[in-house]
Amino acid sequence: MIIKRLFDFFLALYALLLVGTIIVILIVGASIDTKSVGLFTQKRIGKFGKPFTIFKIKTLNDRTKTISLWGAFLRKSKLDELPQLFNILNGTMSFVGPRPDISGYADKLEGTDRIIVTVRPGVTGLASLKYRNEEQTLALQQNPLQYNDTIIWPDKVRINKWYAENRNIRMDLVIMMHTFIPIKFDVDNFIKDQWPT
Repeated sequence: MIIKRLFDFFLALYALLLVGTIIVILIVGASIDTKSVGLFTQKRIGKFGKPFTIFKIKTLNDRTKTISLWGAFLRKSKLDELPQLFNILNGTMSFVGPRPDISGYADKLEGTDRIIVTVRPGVTGLASLKYRNEEQTLALQQNPLQYNDTIIWPDKVRINKWYAENRNIRMDLVIMMHTFIPIKFDVDNFIKDQWPT
């Protein structure tokens, strides 16, 4: 979708002009807080299953393996995601789409589920909205990895597959609005209303 790509590019460029200085300050602050380089990079699976490097503000101290109160604030507020504006500019991500996972998930999809990797991964998306508090949910589980792999991941696949099949600019704007204005939003009802069974 050329219109979506142009929308992403120019909005990301405008956003960087507004918050670029804030991103630099956050990276410097994270460097002091974690006693390491404050910019976190990691390989994630992108469009067509190709790996790319995602950018985030670092929140974990490599030496102590702990997250400070400042790092926890960055994660909760999602400010640690701001450097992904550069991912949007370089075309590896979009504002809206399935969240990019580490290897072993999206790149292992089969059959019709592969439609998920035909779209650019996003900073936010329907599955992101439903699992806005995913870290807290996993922290309550006896086996977080098993809960993620058997409960959360299959549900994300269902939601992201529906998005990939039905996405449009209007839907993206709705998702972005509910991302920045955290009012109550029932993702499953939204899908049902848009595509009743």
